[in-house]
Amino acid sequence: MSAPLTVLHVEAGRHLYGGALQVVYLLRGLQAEGVRNLLVCPEGSHIAPAARETGAEVIETSMGGDADLGLVFRLRRIIQHERPDLVHLHSRRGADLWGGIAARLAGVPAILTRRVDNPEPRVWVSLKYRLYHRVVSISEGIRQVLIAEGLAPARVTCVHSAVDTERYHLGCAEDGLLARELGLSGSGPVLAVVAQLIARKGHRYLLEALPGILAAVSGARVVFFGRGPLEAELRAEVERGGLTEYVHFAGFRDDLERLLPCLDLVVHPAEMEGLGVSLLQAAACGVPIVASPAGGVPEIVREGENGHLLPVGDVDGLRERIIELLREPERMREMGRRGRALVEREFSIDSMVRGNLAVYRSLLGERG
Repeated sequence: MSAPLTVLHVEAGRHLYGGALQVVYLLRGLQAEGVRNLLVCPEGSHIAPAARETGAEVIETSMGGDADLGLVFRLRRIIQHERPDLVHLHSRRGADLWGGIAARLAGVPAILTRRVDNPEPRVWVSLKYRLYHRVVSISEGIRQVLIAEGLAPARVTCVHSAVDTERYHLGCAEDGLLARELGLSGSGPVLAVVAQLIARKGHRYLLEALPGILAAVSGARVVFFGRGPLEAELRAEVERGGLTEYVHFAGFRDDLERLLPCLDLVVHPAEMEGLGVSLLQAAACGVPIVASPAGGVPEIVREGENGHLLPVGDVDGLRERIIELLREPERMREMGRRGRALVEREFSIDSMVRGNLAVYRSLLGERG
């Protein structure tokens, strides 16, 4: 019997959400396909125990980000010791560049998963991406950015991120759950932005639109889920606008599967977005979405099907679309049902696992 395919994964994220959660889904699915998985991750990271539960072998090491040149040598030693068939690099923070160099020095083919759509200089792309035998983009939008920067189309494969549809489900479990958990008052509709509190997520556009929404829809409330360096600035803007009563900062929550189904609408006016895992989660919970068509967002939010897409920065359009939907609850429910069906059809964990496995097999088949 031939030895199982062995993949060494590198994930630099410390928290179990976003890309790191996708890695856990992938490890679990690959394990079921008979793949031997090794995960290299930061010491004390939340992904480590979750990865061990999938059956993966976990190696924790120091990871100091883009400035940590020593990571090259630590990863090379691990790769040389474990002798995997390939190395799969899942994140940035130095894991992409230093991991690619380490794999090249160890003589093992490397695959990079690209999760962001921000452009890089073509000269940098031509140098950095020589390290990777294949690149997996989590959206077609990201794939097109990479091709526009000079990567050969055959080297870039789109494999959508996935959502756990068993965990993220239809239907709010308890009446008044948001009020109890978040301290919200009133009985009006609840809108939410589920994203890091950083400029490119576009929270300010919703805040600009909010006075008009409140004037048209009685009792509306907004929840910002997430943390980030923009929190103090956003709180100050809310206070200046006299919106403190209507905007709640909920911070990071690890129980979104309980809270998302109780929302009426998710708003995502981002300027840049690789794909938007929080949008997948919202769609899986049957929540309609109003967003901007940044990056891979149009692959999740289909205009008129499970939400609406507005140009980036179109505050007037954002306000009008939100008011229009909040006045038509049955239409929102139908959009929610269509969003759930879309996720089940195109963004399942099984589909994501099969897509990555096909990239592995294609690469190793070419290398004989």
